Amino acid sequence: MKSIGIIGAGALGSNLARAFAAAGISATISNSRGPESLTELVEELGPTIKAGTTEEAAHADIVFIAIRWVDLKRVLGGLPAWNGRVVVDGTNPVEWIDPNSPHANDPDNPLAAYGIRAVDLGGRHSSSVVGELVSGAHLVKAFNHLDASALTEPEVSGGRRAIFYSGDDVDAKTTVRSLIEQTGFFAVDLGALDVGGPLASLPFGTLAGTGFVQV
Repeated sequence: MKSIGIIGAGALGSNLARAFAAAGISATISNSRGPESLTELVEELGPTIKAGTTEEAAHADIVFIAIRWVDLKRVLGGLPAWNGRVVVDGTNPVEWIDPNSPHANDPDNPLAAYGIRAVDLGGRHSSSVVGELVSGAHLVKAFNHLDASALTEPEVSGGRRAIFYSGDDVDAKTTVRSLIEQTGFFAVDLGALDVGGPLASLPFGTLAGTGFVQV
């Protein structure tokens, strides 16, 4: 069984851990504050989920990136070489707005009401940026297009929620597809990273936030 690491223990990371725990899949979850800060979470989730350092999570065979966009360079920049391991990009190019800043009431930002704004990537898609930060990894985009709370409810309305994934390495995609299915979701392949990445990326991807259900 391949080892799994989760970098980030916010809404996405913690709910990924919950999805894995519910399916009996072992994983190591980490955050910037250290394993001790995750004691309550791992006690909640049971023996298959353990807390570790970011470096420990990053050494797993399959590593899920579940951190804020603004933290990507800081966190990923200090990690060792990826050496062909599978990295799952669950991030989206948005940043939280300080409610006291002028951006909070920006009439040109359609996302201001949600407390976020899109990050200008100069025409690039988010996974092309992440790919540069995890050079040497086999990158797959997945688990990013739905509200993170949906990851604890794979079955809904008499069917299975769809999880989109995309990537350029066939074996890496097969690995991620298997995890999507093991956690009870319906896996939908969107093709190559340059095609599927932009389609499913929040906030403006065509499929972002779309809650398809396979019945």
